[in-house]
Amino acid sequence: MKRYLVTGAAGFIASVVSQKLLESGAEVVGIDNMNHAYDVRMKEYRLDKLMKNPDFKFLKLDVSDRSILENDQLKGQDFSAVINLAARAGVRDSLEDPWVYLETNATGTLNLLELCKREGIGKFLLASTSSIYGQEAPMPTPETAPSNKPLQAYAASKGAAEVMAHAYHYLFGIDVSIVRYFTVYGPAGRPDMVMFRFAKWIAEDMPVNLNGSGEQSRGFTYVEDIARGTIAALEPVGYEIFNLGGHEVITINELISTLEAIIGKKANVIHHPQHPADMMTSHADVSKAKEFLGWDPRVSLNEGIEKTVQWYLDEQSWAKDIETD
Repeated sequence: MKRYLVTGAAGFIASVVSQKLLESGAEVVGIDNMNHAYDVRMKEYRLDKLMKNPDFKFLKLDVSDRSILENDQLKGQDFSAVINLAARAGVRDSLEDPWVYLETNATGTLNLLELCKREGIGKFLLASTSSIYGQEAPMPTPETAPSNKPLQAYAASKGAAEVMAHAYHYLFGIDVSIVRYFTVYGPAGRPDMVMFRFAKWIAEDMPVNLNGSGEQSRGFTYVEDIARGTIAALEPVGYEIFNLGGHEVITINELISTLEAIIGKKANVIHHPQHPADMMTSHADVSKAKEFLGWDPRVSLNEGIEKTVQWYLDEQSWAKDIETD
C-alpha cells in the first residue's frame, strides 16, 4: 500500500487530494497547523471528513518549524511522495505580513525537501501559483513565460520555493513536480476567495464588495479537476512545472450574473477601487499537462458553480456564519 505525506491537509485543495488518494487505496498522513489565516471552522469541516477514514492519520504540525525534521512520527515511514500543499495563500494578505508567507512557503518547502533527502523519499510535489507570472504574461500563459517579476510577496515566496526544489533535484536527485494552480473553486472553498464570498453575499442579501470595474477576468477550474491533475503529477518527471487550471475564463461581472441566476437573487454590488496587488486577468495554457500527464478538466464552469452553490445552501446553517474578510 502506498503512503503519502500531504501537507496543508485541512486546506481546500489538499483535503480533496487526500480524499482521492484514500479512495485509491493509499494511506495518507496529513499535516496542518490549523492556523487562522481564514475562518478555521472551514478547515475543521474538511478535516472531520478525512478523519472518518481509518487510513488517514493527522498530525498538527507547522511545516515552517525546523523541528519537523526530528518528528518521530515522520521518520522511517517509507512515504511514496511528499505532496506539499501547505501554504499561506492570497495576494492581498501578503502585503500585510510578508514574513509569514516567506516562512510557510519558502522555509516550509526547504524543511520538507530536507525531509525527503534525509528519509530517502524520491518524489516531491510542490503547489505553486499562477501569480508567479506577473502582470505581462501572454494569454493563455505557458509554463515558459517569465516568472521572475512577481507582483506580491505571495508570488515571490512561491518562486523561492520553486527554485529551492530545483536545487534539491539537482543536488540529491529528488524527482520534482511543480503544479502552478490558477483560480480554483468548489464546495468548501476558501472563504477569502471570490466564489465563496460572492455566493454567500448574494444568498444572504449582503452587499457584494467588488474591487474595480468587474471587467477583470479569471480562468476558473473546479477543485476535483485540480486534485486529479495534482495526483497525475506524482508520476516520475525529473523536474517539471505544470499549469493546472484556468481553462474557462470569464469576467467577474459575468461570474456575478451567473451566481445571480443560480441562486435566484439579485446582487447588491458595491464598487471599490482596484487593488494594486490584483492581476487583471489569468488564463492558463494547459497543453503541457495534457501531453505529459494526460490531464484535461472535465467539469464545466456552469456545472461547477451549481455544485458550489448547492453545497453552500446545504450547509447554510453554519456556512452563513463563516467570516469572509
